[in-house]
Parts: sequence; C-alpha cells; structure tokens
Amino acid sequence: MKKLVSTLNLDKKEWLKYRKGGIGGSDAGAICGLNPYRTAMQVYNDKRTEEIEEFDNEAMREGRDLEEYVARRFMEATGKKVRRANTMFCDEENPFMLADVDRMIVGENAGLECKTASPFSADKWEDDKIPLSYQIQCYHYMSVMNADRWYVAVLIYGTEFKVYCLERDEEMIQNLIHIEEDFWKNHVQAGVIPAPDGSKLADKVLAEYFSDPVDETVELNGYQKQLERRGELKELIDKMTKEVSLIEQEIKMMMGNAERAKADNYRISWKASQRTDLDSKRMKAEEPEIYDRFKRTSISRRFVVRAA
Repeated sequence: MKKLVSTLNLDKKEWLKYRKGGIGGSDAGAICGLNPYRTAMQVYNDKRTEEIEEFDNEAMREGRDLEEYVARRFMEATGKKVRRANTMFCDEENPFMLADVDRMIVGENAGLECKTASPFSADKWEDDKIPLSYQIQCYHYMSVMNADRWYVAVLIYGTEFKVYCLERDEEMIQNLIHIEEDFWKNHVQAGVIPAPDGSKLADKVLAEYFSDPVDETVELNGYQKQLERRGELKELIDKMTKEVSLIEQEIKMMMGNAERAKADNYRISWKASQRTDLDSKRMKAEEPEIYDRFKRTSISRRFVVRAA
C-alpha cells in the first residue's frame, strides 16, 4: 500500500476529487453488479466527469455521525482497540485501487468497516451474513492494505449490534483486482460506458448520459431477436399485470367501503389518502404571469418500439 494523501484536514471537495482518480471501496460492489443502490454505469459517469457532486442524504449523515459510536461499540464487544488512519491509500501495483478506511485494528493486520442499518433491512444481516456489496468492499480494502482480515460492525437502529469478520481470500481478491482493472482500463480510461444491467438506475444514467438527441436514424443490425423477445415479454407482462389487477379488483368488490380485510395469513388495507395538486391549466388561463414565473421546462426522451 502507498499513502496517497492525508485526509486529516482535507476539504470535502478535494477529497471527492481524489476519489475520482480511482476505484474506492464503495465503488467496488457497484462495479461487480452487487450494489442495489448504485450501478457500474453510475461509477463510470462519476469518474469520467470533472463535476464534483456533493450528494448527501439523511441516511448518509447518520452513518457519518454514528461511525465513532459504532467503532466504540466494536471495541467494547471485542476488546480490540482501533485507530483512525486519516489517509487515503492506493495499491502500489494497482494504483487505480483506492482505500479510505474507517478504522485500523491496533496490533493486528486488519481493519474495521462501520455500518448502520434500518430495522427494515435487518434480514440482510441475518444468519451471520454480510450484504454482498459490503463483502466486496472489505475484500477491496484487504487488497489495497494487504490485510489479513477485515471486521464489519453494524448498528441496526434500536434493534441490535453485530460484529462480523472476513478472512482474506486470495482467489476472491485476485478476481476482484481483475474486474476492477478491466473496468478502469477498458471503460473509464478508454471512455467506453459499461453495459447496462436492466435496472432503473441504468435507465436514469442513460437518460442523463444521452440527453442531447439529434435527428438521425441508427441501423440496429443483429437486434431482431432481442426486439422479438422484448415483444413477447411485454405481452407476458401485460397479461400478468391484468391478472394482478383482476385479483385486486375482486378483493375490492368484497371489501366495499371497509378499510381492512384478512384472509388466513394475509392482511389487506385499502385506505383513503388525500393529495393536493396544482391546477396548472387553470393557473395558465387565469394567472399567466404567475404561471410563467414558476413554470419549469424539462427534457426527456420517450422510448417507443413499433413493429414495421
């Protein structure tokens, strides 16, 4: 491992800029297709653009604020001592692999990843298992830091505190290095966007990446079978969607005005909800100046397939 930069007094924008120079632990799971919240296409887009996006949300804020608490609980639970590294590291042999770890274990060639989780996702931590994306993150850190093992401590809000240990797996690490090297060299450096994975996240990236349409036609040679299969799947989905709707409609007929129903081990609710919408057509007609001040124009591309 090699020290890349001290993070002790590093500005957040500078820290984000350094992260663009390689693949971090939280990127690794997405590149492997194992992160349910991020795709390889999003990682690619982030590394290729110069724009520094300081994205944040409540869950991320709580995770940062509770990191120290999780580290203290880990020490209480295990009797081990931990320390901050205050450094972003890179792998000397594979400098595109970066690591900004939560804690290192004192007197042991190991590190600690601190996690927080909602009780609604507690099942992902059952039976002594760690979510796959976090496992990949730990193997990534073991590779960069040349560590023997990596601990994971998770606080499941208001429910329980768990500690896991992943031992070094050389075969897993070598496979991960190969995947990350391919991604970095053949996609990020080559400027070739990764293949989509069918997720809604991939839809979002494609819409943003190709947001400047031009009036031209592209010949799709060799896509006949995929388009035929798409048509078959659409028909099947439509049929299944209609069947689901029919079942729901029959249940609603039985419920009438009742808000709740039960059947063996099922509980059904059909409650009223109120939503207030702005009548834009009326505003445009009666208050055109106000409408012009507050209207917002957005551009989107509609994807349509028709049989010739």
